[in-house]
Amino acid sequence: MSDSALITNDAVVLGLLSALLGLVFYTASSAHPFWKRFYGVVPALLLCYFLPALCNTVGLIDGEQSKLYFVASRYLLPATLVLLTLSIDLRSILRLGPKALILFLTGTIGVIIGGPIALLIWQQLNPAAVDGEIWRGMTAIAGSWIGGGANQAAMKEVFDVGNDLFGTMVAVDVIVANIWMAVLLYLAGRADVIDARRGADTTALLALRKRMEHFEAEHARIPRLPDLMFMLAIAFGSTGLAHALATPLSEYFSAQGAWAERLSLSSSFFWIVVLATSFGLALSFTRARHLEGAGASRIGSAMLYILVASIGMHMNLRSMFTQPALFGVGLTWIAIHAGLLLLVARWLKAPVFYLAIGSQANIGGAASAPVVASAFHPSLAPVGVLLAVLGYALGTYGAWVCGQLMRLAANG
Repeated sequence: MSDSALITNDAVVLGLLSALLGLVFYTASSAHPFWKRFYGVVPALLLCYFLPALCNTVGLIDGEQSKLYFVASRYLLPATLVLLTLSIDLRSILRLGPKALILFLTGTIGVIIGGPIALLIWQQLNPAAVDGEIWRGMTAIAGSWIGGGANQAAMKEVFDVGNDLFGTMVAVDVIVANIWMAVLLYLAGRADVIDARRGADTTALLALRKRMEHFEAEHARIPRLPDLMFMLAIAFGSTGLAHALATPLSEYFSAQGAWAERLSLSSSFFWIVVLATSFGLALSFTRARHLEGAGASRIGSAMLYILVASIGMHMNLRSMFTQPALFGVGLTWIAIHAGLLLLVARWLKAPVFYLAIGSQANIGGAASAPVVASAFHPSLAPVGVLLAVLGYALGTYGAWVCGQLMRLAANG
């Protein structure tokens, strides 16, 4: 690593990042009034990016020279995708009713088409703000807003997003997403009034609350050592298989010409991510799905936050203030997503809950979708997780499609 950094040993850097994550989660879960007020303003996820970035900015560590991100993105990322997708229960999702699924998919489509539309709008309003490689950075937002941090990291690699641009886009992602989450929480507090005024049918929602309470009580259990070893075997076994298949696939498509390269089909990392996601989906139809009761997604999330911290250590915080117009792009993008959801929810006469959770399962992912769901009723938190996990499965594919559309919009 660079001699300019105070800490040059990757083992020490990993220990530092782990300690910072532990500090964030300890304080975020504290009942102390100060920390409750603090995290009511500052999102914990933002700190997981910000603190490693601060260490990099002041020269405590050197993210560019560290190998931690490479290890996390190539090994922990695909393992995370497997653990987050193997718990998908498509039958339970279908039992949520068509309105919930329609609004969830509407939210996904809103992100996919909102990116290129926002790009086209700002090409007219402020061409200098969105010229060059900005569209590449927006693919990272698409990955986060359809899936989550793992999908965001995947898009960073697949579309070769520069570290400074990525740091700016992470700031746009987190700030804009949390503004929208605040709006959804406000709607949750007025849901009964809004539903009554619009004549929304909430009978299915009441039945859903009872069903989810029963589901949670039936499947939750304390993980045993065999459970943990099975999870690691599945996660890293699938990761190894994805690596083994990705190399010949990328070599085959590399020989097919420029069209395959434009679509990222010649990238081995692209195939690692797609194959890992696909393996997780396939495992969701087997008994491996029951490992979720022992905490498969929690272990996946722990791996994910190591990845988040390793991404953060590549950021130069000064880059956040070099392109303020990009926050306008992000707000335009989320407005398109929200507008489409509102139109479809009005047409379906769907309860506010379906709109809110359909949106947050996309934009916020598994970290915040349960928070929004719980604002309606504590027993509905697993619904947020369920749809958010589906978002992880769609995130890789949807963000890639969005990226291709933004490439076309940027290049005319």
